[in-house]
Amino acid sequence: MLAPDLAAKLEALQQKLTRMEAILVAYSGGVDSSLLLKVASMTPARVLAVTAASPTYPQEEIKAAAQLAQGLGVQHVVIKTNEMENPHFTANPPERCYHCKKELFASLQALAREQGLQIVVDGANADDRGDFRPGSQAAGEYGVRSPLQEVGLTKAEIRQLARHLGLPNWDKPSMACFSSRIPYGQAITSEKLAQVAAAESFLRQMGLKEVRVRHHGPIARLEVNPAAFALLIDARVRGKLVNQLHELGFTYIAVDLEGFRSGSMNAVLSTRGNAEKGNGNTINVEER
Repeated sequence: MLAPDLAAKLEALQQKLTRMEAILVAYSGGVDSSLLLKVASMTPARVLAVTAASPTYPQEEIKAAAQLAQGLGVQHVVIKTNEMENPHFTANPPERCYHCKKELFASLQALAREQGLQIVVDGANADDRGDFRPGSQAAGEYGVRSPLQEVGLTKAEIRQLARHLGLPNWDKPSMACFSSRIPYGQAITSEKLAQVAAAESFLRQMGLKEVRVRHHGPIARLEVNPAAFALLIDARVRGKLVNQLHELGFTYIAVDLEGFRSGSMNAVLSTRGNAEKGNGNTINVEER
């Protein structure tokens, strides 16, 4: 049974989506957008779920998103995005996500107009307000709404509601695009993305749910839950892992002793911000 305040937020979300009448949901298949799609499917509103496919996102995630949308009885389409052709994106500046989301939201708005849908919505939540998320600027520029955020739902509450509503992915780990594995200022290439994708797929096959392979040129820096450290240093597992990552082109394999943490690449931005403040300048960056 839901707590009264959470039940009230769910009701507010349903009413908000009902009033929108015809909705295009930017749907990645993650917990946030899945909950948004589930609740939208519970209203009389006309709903279209759209997933973007590109080399920056795992193909298996796209397949899983399609299966879940089918299970919800929602119309679902996959579109291709071309951020890898945008030099502003591939140069990998701190505002990289802005350039990616700008193309995505432009495509979604065009599709919404084509399909006679009134509003494009995404799965941003209340916790995202405190994160460094350049993509939110693009959402504002293209009039994309964030209903979960508007009713004040946090990530923890979203998972609770997803479980309550029977979504099979309620406990699914967050999955950021592969470009987030490459340090800012280092070019994003198809080869690097493929290396990261294959390395993370291998680690997940070993049973690791939360994992990031940060691409530092010849170095693969592995972020996993500290509870999994023992598995990584097991002689047989370590040998297979080292051999596999060597085959993928990494020369050195390192385990980050701080463990898995989302947005760890943003730490350098906080350091830069402190340095610039010391010089009398400021940089408005918050660490994810």
